Amino acid sequence: MSVEKEVIENLRQEYCSENLSEKDVAKDPIKQFGKWFKEAMDSGIQEPNAMTLATTTIDRKPSARIVLLKGYEERGFIFYSNYLSAKGKEMAKNPVVALVFFWPELARQVRIEGTVEKLSKEESEKYFYSRPKGSQIGAVVSPQSQVIENRATLEKSWEEMELRYENKNIPKPAYWGGYVVKPQVIEFWQGRPSRLHDRIVYKKADKQSWKIVRLAP
Repeated sequence: MSVEKEVIENLRQEYCSENLSEKDVAKDPIKQFGKWFKEAMDSGIQEPNAMTLATTTIDRKPSARIVLLKGYEERGFIFYSNYLSAKGKEMAKNPVVALVFFWPELARQVRIEGTVEKLSKEESEKYFYSRPKGSQIGAVVSPQSQVIENRATLEKSWEEMELRYENKNIPKPAYWGGYVVKPQVIEFWQGRPSRLHDRIVYKKADKQSWKIVRLAP
């Protein structure tokens, strides 16, 4: 049974959280993100590192999915994936991407626009071997985004790999590794009453500085 249109139209949440002022935010958006990310973690949000990654297909159609942030630093936001997956192929063709974090419990979201690059082999290997062995096996045996006959085939490959490398290190596959999104624009959105939300945007001015502006909600 479909949800009535009127029910959906009347789904409303009044936001009564903190305000966000350009006078109070950090001059560096990465530091401001770090502050908000810590508050998201401290609030008990499940998987505060979940983020939407938006790319475009070869024929310029938008494509989006949830991935997990695995690090952030001055150069950008880090995640890992299969280079031969749909998103991997899309990023290879067009490295311009967007990220979105949404923390409803805090009435906050962060939007990031920038370009994506692969991490070095050394960085990818370091993270690969920090993962549980089951996750390592999963990265090897899953032909991500490709059509497979059934789940049983996938599970059989996983079991065979587990037995084969029972007491051995699993080589990181060449088709798996990390990415860093280097931001050009970062927007911090704070929900406020009556839909008069706060939107503070950092725009890259040069290699070392950012311009901070406020947008109308």
